[in-house]
Amino acid sequence: AKMMKYVLLKPEELPTLKKLTTSEICKVWAGTSQYIWRQLLQKRAVEIGVGTFALIPMCATVGENKGLPVERPVFQLCKYMKKYYRIKCAKSIIPDETPCIQLDFEQIATDIPFHQEIMEWCIRETLLLFAAALRDKKEVEFSF
Repeated sequence: AKMMKYVLLKPEELPTLKKLTTSEICKVWAGTSQYIWRQLLQKRAVEIGVGTFALIPMCATVGENKGLPVERPVFQLCKYMKKYYRIKCAKSIIPDETPCIQLDFEQIATDIPFHQEIMEWCIRETLLLFAAALRDKKEVEFSF
């Protein structure tokens, strides 16, 4: 039920994004990216509605047969989105012991600074637009 709002969007239903400038939208997402990055550095995963950002442990090969333990940042699309859109993704399993949090809109708004309610709707509508692009099989670049 939570994900249905991301798959049933009509593009004309984006009142906040229509009112904001490109610069303001970029400011909101730059602040959101910084928030996510800080959480990853503290070994927390961040769930943003359409998926989760996390660090996963892996082993990098250095030299001959030598491994170096490292962590790789990943975005794991939520199961509902993958199933609904029949998206094949590389397997990147976030370890169960990784604490997972939601976006802290109040903290992000304070850090930017930006009006919290407008910032929150900017994020939500951008994610809705992202899901609509997936639904319509459009190529999307979503950088963090």
